[in-house]
Amino acid sequence: MNVDTTESLVAYCRENKRVCPMPQHWSKLYNMLPDTTRKGAGWEPPLPLILGAWDDTPAILKMMRFTEHIEWAAARGSLEVVALFLRELREEDWFHVGE
Repeated sequence: MNVDTTESLVAYCRENKRVCPMPQHWSKLYNMLPDTTRKGAGWEPPLPLILGAWDDTPAILKMMRFTEHIEWAAARGSLEVVALFLRELREEDWFHVGE
């Protein structure tokens, strides 16, 4: 059985020029994160860069936000379930550099 670390999961998620899951899947991932809380006008951790933010956000910022979500899961003992979800995504379920 493959046991991911934060680093190995982030590395996997960047293979094949992957940036982040497509919006529907990224939203599902966010809903899996434990201890999300409303913080003023925003959320902790910050929401996925989907919906209105999707078209206006460069790939590098999507990668950084997505990595932040993986780190959030790891810090709260949910890396295994998040890793399982991400590793089950098909390649077409990912957004790639240049798309």
